[in-house]
Amino acid sequence: MRTVSTLSVVLGLYSMGSHSDGYADGYTVSSGDPGIAIESNDGNNAILIQGRIQFRYASPDDDQPVIKDDYLNDGETQLGVNRARIKAKGHGIKPWLKFSAEYDISSNTLLDYRIMIEKTDWLKFKVGQWKFEYSRERSISSGGQQMLDRSIINRHFTIDRQLGGAVYGHVDAGGMADFNYWAGVGTGSGRGAHSDDDHHPLYFARLQWNFLGKQVPFTASDLGFSQSPRASLGFSRAWNRSRYTRFSSAGGGVIAGMEEGTDGQYHIKQYAVDIAYRYQGVSSQGEYHEKEITDAATGERRTLRGYYVQAGYLAHQLIPQWPKALEIAARYAQYTPDSRTSVRQSEQALALNWFILGHDNKITADVTRFDYDDPLSTTLDKWRYRVQWDITF
Repeated sequence: MRTVSTLSVVLGLYSMGSHSDGYADGYTVSSGDPGIAIESNDGNNAILIQGRIQFRYASPDDDQPVIKDDYLNDGETQLGVNRARIKAKGHGIKPWLKFSAEYDISSNTLLDYRIMIEKTDWLKFKVGQWKFEYSRERSISSGGQQMLDRSIINRHFTIDRQLGGAVYGHVDAGGMADFNYWAGVGTGSGRGAHSDDDHHPLYFARLQWNFLGKQVPFTASDLGFSQSPRASLGFSRAWNRSRYTRFSSAGGGVIAGMEEGTDGQYHIKQYAVDIAYRYQGVSSQGEYHEKEITDAATGERRTLRGYYVQAGYLAHQLIPQWPKALEIAARYAQYTPDSRTSVRQSEQALALNWFILGHDNKITADVTRFDYDDPLSTTLDKWRYRVQWDITF
């Protein structure tokens, strides 16, 4: 596989007077709409490089409340760059040998890197570090979300990025016999961890039934105005033993009210059910999660539950005066941090998306109300207002 230096690519871009042109003895450099695309003339080698930046204003702050005290804090208005990333994806040697990587500039972190073997649609393989396909909400890129952020339950149930390997594929036998599947194993210690802490890795599996004959990919909104309805029903399971009780882009962490443990201290079993639907500008999705955490040191067992439902509509087909680029979306979510108590947290959000160039260039505004309800103690609420511009180039 030939390589092209960054300097030569830049010089080539400056020297080109048209959309694309022959380059470097058998390579073509062109606009990736968005991004920069470099491809060999035989089609066996290609790379697409993209940048992404996300500007955000939030008041009174940009945090999701996690514990009771978070509802009492005044917070501080925030304005600045929320995300700044570089992505690269493509294939090498053969079109079915693919690669992908994502780097976060603001935190100086390599988030994703993976190699995929995708020679057949029904049987594929990959190794590396990525967001394991456990839940739909987390698997959708932050740049392709319908709401401005993921729901309050994501923090507590996602298995997030792990280093590992997986087998996956799409089986289409016609009609209702249409399925996607994923099964894999990872370190179970979160992003950046190259080994598990007690020789018991994380296992996950997901089966997605596309019961109307067409799959709903990990994207949000029905920007293509699907001419026939499509729907997917997903079932996921995960098992893990580690010192951690939750995961995020920062790596391993702990559920509120618990402490980081020792190697293999927490035994976690969890499952999720999700559904998604798309048709003529209407999009909806929802998930239900349960997570059981057993502390091997004390024998204590804690069960977390949560769900959300979400829907959006590009309403110009129904209301002629409605701008074609404008989507209205709403979400309700509820989280039970411990089934042994009566404490509940909930989220109600309303958002407007203005799609300048689909998800590659959009402006989103949202308003969210968070509620904390403890029948034995108190009821609290908190409001949040935000505007965001997300652009990929």
